[in-house]
Amino acid sequence: MDVTVVGAGPVGLVLAAELALSGATVQVIERRAEPDEAMKAGAINVPTAEALDRRGLRPAAEQVQREMLERVGPFAPDSRFTGHFAGMVLDPGLVDWSDPDLAAHTTVDGARLVPQRELEALLTDHVARLGIPVRRGMEVTALEDTGDGVRVGTTDGAVRTGWLVGCDGGHSAVRRLAGIAFPGTGPELTGHLAVADIADPSMLADGWAWSPRGAYRYGPQPGRVVTVEFDGGPADRSAPVTLEDVQAGLRRVSGTDVTLTALRGTATRWTDNARQAAAYRSGRVLLAGDAAHVHSPFGGQGLNLGVGDAMNLGWKLGAVVAGWAPEGLLDTYDAERRPLGAWVLDWTRAQIGVMRGDAKSAALREVVADLLSTSAGATYAVKKISGVTQRVDLPGDHPLLGRYVPDLWLSDGSRLVDHGHGGGFLLLDRSPAGAFARLAAAWAGRVSTVTDGPGTPAGVLVRPDGVVAWATDTADDTCLEAALRRWAG
Repeated sequence: MDVTVVGAGPVGLVLAAELALSGATVQVIERRAEPDEAMKAGAINVPTAEALDRRGLRPAAEQVQREMLERVGPFAPDSRFTGHFAGMVLDPGLVDWSDPDLAAHTTVDGARLVPQRELEALLTDHVARLGIPVRRGMEVTALEDTGDGVRVGTTDGAVRTGWLVGCDGGHSAVRRLAGIAFPGTGPELTGHLAVADIADPSMLADGWAWSPRGAYRYGPQPGRVVTVEFDGGPADRSAPVTLEDVQAGLRRVSGTDVTLTALRGTATRWTDNARQAAAYRSGRVLLAGDAAHVHSPFGGQGLNLGVGDAMNLGWKLGAVVAGWAPEGLLDTYDAERRPLGAWVLDWTRAQIGVMRGDAKSAALREVVADLLSTSAGATYAVKKISGVTQRVDLPGDHPLLGRYVPDLWLSDGSRLVDHGHGGGFLLLDRSPAGAFARLAAAWAGRVSTVTDGPGTPAGVLVRPDGVVAWATDTADDTCLEAALRRWAG
């Protein structure tokens, strides 16, 4: 195989699909014999939903959301998904939805309430349609970068591959075997997430509640509980979560003797351990997702950060494998994704700072709550959580440069991204004489050109990961050729 991806979670599956669309031969190996059924992320942000949209998967995601809303019924969240900051749920009625950043990304509004398990199932079907083998029950035990490839030892025998990508979680075997350091801050807390049968739910407050021992949330669905205890972190995070674990934690932070009678599904344990790999690449070994960065789940950023990694890396590694881009293109993966990873770590650390049970944190929480109860504060937080302000630092002064392409509607009623389901670059040409298309003709096969009537912007070049690499509001093609050479080979 050109590339072997370790880890069959959402990040590994997205990466494998992007590699296959670029023409690379790819396989996925996963140590678990079956998909992970533990409760994890409950929704996705705008860039992740738009990544699905760009590959024709938005209808499937919308179906998941409809089914999700039917299951939770009267406990369904507002259709204008906002999220929370440190347990302080953001009021959608305060958000300025006309803000240009929010208004530019509305097409995927019906495809965001997609829990991680359902997302993984959707992506499993996607990679199956692409013919990508997923080999389960294989654990990586050794690796050797030979300069022209990687020899990988596994519990099912040796694997020879051109490139190896670790998407195998926070305890990544690939990262450890590659000798990549993982600096950061250790845990302060133990968190549990579970759905349980509760004998006396009236003893619990609705929503988030704080105490000197930590915090908990009951709801919005009956039986759903989240607990946060500032106990220095669990002694063994990998141990199965029992009914007794969840009940004891809930009793401590709630100050009640609430009784749980059964767990429904697999409960999860997590911490606020916050670390980022010293390098996202070492020779022919790369990291993505939790293998490259870990943090607490507050704000729902982890899954989305990993999918963004996969979209960014997929086409770049595919270009190197295909031979039309030099290995130096891979340096832009670390350069572009590391700053966002560092921001997410600090965004989650900030929430820990206002969730502690001490008096100073409680006072700070009141100040932050006041700010979030304003239109400006709620809008700011929703923009950050939703991901609509994420950008890559690219040269140029057009406001779209480096941002994820917005909902660009064409005169025939389609959108620009509707023309890119097979991967590759997209070029929108609204110039009077088709000058942009003529210039890009030399990149046929890598760049798909979509012509349209006059409009603003007049021209846009979109990378396969959805990032705008060039844009103009006039018929001037200055810098287009340079952008094509830099990114499309």
